[in-house]
Amino acid sequence: MSVLKISNRDARHLWLAVNGLAKVPVDDTDTMADISELGFVQLDTIQVVSRAHHHILWSRNQAYREPMMDDVLGKDCGVFEHFTHDASVLPMSTLPLWQRQFQRMKEKVGRSSWYGDALDARLLDEVMRRIADEGPLSTRDFDTKVTGSKEMWKRPPHKKALDYLWYSGDLATSHRSGFTKFYDLAENVFPANLRAQKLDDVDQIDGLCSMALDRIGMGSLTEIRRFWEATEVKEVSNWAKRQGGDLIPVEVEAFDGRWSKSFARADIEARIKALEQPAPRLRILSPFDPAIRDRTRLKRLFGFDYTVEMFVPAAKRQWGYYVYPVLEGDRFIGRIEAKGDRKAGVLNVLNFWLEADVKPTKARTKKLDAELDRFAKLAGLTSVHWTCAR
Repeated sequence: MSVLKISNRDARHLWLAVNGLAKVPVDDTDTMADISELGFVQLDTIQVVSRAHHHILWSRNQAYREPMMDDVLGKDCGVFEHFTHDASVLPMSTLPLWQRQFQRMKEKVGRSSWYGDALDARLLDEVMRRIADEGPLSTRDFDTKVTGSKEMWKRPPHKKALDYLWYSGDLATSHRSGFTKFYDLAENVFPANLRAQKLDDVDQIDGLCSMALDRIGMGSLTEIRRFWEATEVKEVSNWAKRQGGDLIPVEVEAFDGRWSKSFARADIEARIKALEQPAPRLRILSPFDPAIRDRTRLKRLFGFDYTVEMFVPAAKRQWGYYVYPVLEGDRFIGRIEAKGDRKAGVLNVLNFWLEADVKPTKARTKKLDAELDRFAKLAGLTSVHWTCAR
């Protein structure tokens, strides 16, 4: 039996479709639906224009505004926070599949010598007791101190204790004020009907792997595992064997014409035939957007070599501290460095680079200006100012 070959064009279109970037981001303001379709949305503290989680959701729906995430997390309880490859928000419906991740993270953190003094049973009991008695608390409500030398990376025992209990699933994020996280007992945050669902480990693995494949469309077993970072290599391999004819091998064409082996659902051919041409919209994406998180896959499918340089020493950066990739239709055409000045109400454009084979046409410039105006509105900014040459 011949293996289905997926052309690069079809692979790019499928990838954009499963990541919610193929259609025009219409004003449906359904934040929960967007999070559910993506599987999770990464949280990040850095706010150059707007924080990553806001930017990611705005890229799918440009009626989205920053307070909408707080409503979903705190008031509506539609999502919960935990750790995938990084701190993220996940649909609350995922909770029954996430019990193994609570245990995995509890064991991982428990083995870390860095947490040391924070894992003292008396401190953990005190933290749990105070939250039970007083309600949701933040790190500011505790006053243990760093002992010994005062390196900038050190954190006081109560902060590490809160982290450990949060990783373990004993505590959960009840809400945020600004970006300050408040912790509550998990039983007060997680719905009782979901907490009562007890799935065995194999069912959790099967559920997570199946959801991962649905959200990436096609991928190697490694890419399926990396989606959640909640399973081990052997577990994903065994899941694949249990799928039988529902999982088929495919070959995917890279941007440079090379082919790689992958897996997809048995209906992948029909799914590809149903794809529509991605909207020609120009989009400024977050550096943490799920569509570009795997830089190796990004380069393979789109020929776009993108690196996050915020953690690279300034003298070694090729582009800049916080540089956004620019997508137009089904191509990544460049990157832009912009910074929001909320006090002045201005979005400053610091640098803009087109890829070598992309021309700065009038139509493209018009689309970029329109996207910058929309991006400014996300952050509550009223104007765009170019500090570099246009």
